[in-house]
Amino acid sequence: MRPFALSALLLASTSLPVLANEVNIYSYRQPELIKPLTDAFTAETGIAVNVAYLEKGMVERLVAEGNRSPADLVLTVDIARLAEIVEAGVTQPVESDVLKANVPEIYHDPANHWWGLTSRARIIYASKDRVALGEITTYEDLADPKWKGRICTRPGTHAYNVALVAAVLHHLGADDTKTWLEGVKANLAKKPEGNDRGQVKSIWAGECDISLGNTYYMAEMLKDPEQTAWADSVRIEFPTFKDGGTHVNISGVAMTKSAPNQENALKMMEFLTSPAAQKIYAEANAEYPITPGVEPDELVKSWGGFTADTVNLMELAKLRPAALKLIETVDFDG
Repeated sequence: MRPFALSALLLASTSLPVLANEVNIYSYRQPELIKPLTDAFTAETGIAVNVAYLEKGMVERLVAEGNRSPADLVLTVDIARLAEIVEAGVTQPVESDVLKANVPEIYHDPANHWWGLTSRARIIYASKDRVALGEITTYEDLADPKWKGRICTRPGTHAYNVALVAAVLHHLGADDTKTWLEGVKANLAKKPEGNDRGQVKSIWAGECDISLGNTYYMAEMLKDPEQTAWADSVRIEFPTFKDGGTHVNISGVAMTKSAPNQENALKMMEFLTSPAAQKIYAEANAEYPITPGVEPDELVKSWGGFTADTVNLMELAKLRPAALKLIETVDFDG
């Protein structure tokens, strides 16, 4: 695996040579999460994988490069980013019986522009000492006054929480979602700030009793000696919507509109959804495999099972602007 030369990427008037036995990826995912997969793909197929790791600006880069872009695939997390890439017109639909067999319908774009790879649940971290088992069962319950002064969360305008509010909007409608947001805000122990792990630290410190967070942060905290005590102070609860399941988000892959190595790119996409690759990916990032029949990592499995909400994530992506407007209307972060 070799990184793209950034100077070549930035020269819009220059096309990189197309080699017959490679596939090129723009990735928002960290190198340590991708390398085990690209190594396994190359070992199985003999196809070289070149990855450019980006912190931001993927859509802008693809738009600027146009049909001269060397990228075949994009890898990213969060439905918002996947939807943004599709809406920018820089991807193409991919028809594949293998992908359709490996990826459940709720985890791929109805028009087949993006395909999910792993999922993460937006769950509750609950104090082992101050929250009884079964005390919280639904997202709607977060607005109950019994939680007044007991909830911590990162900013409501963060992408992870906007996605959750979009799901609330899907289930409850605009008026009830606004009421729900007002109720949750009234129950906050402090101003929304920091990240998901910071909220667990606040539970450990006694500042609040429950917080919103993504599942994989538990694994990240357990790897850090300083944060192990935070992780040990909480347990994971999988709330559901009253008329649905647990809210999830995904990591995913899409083929660029200009992909110079389309055949190899399709092989890579199909490989990423195969049971062998799903196991590698899910273990590397402590997320849940998408492909049916593939078991999560033992640590992830120990957190318990859940039933994912069945709404297609692209439907939630369409609701994100309205969700963000409601968050700002109630001044959730104020």
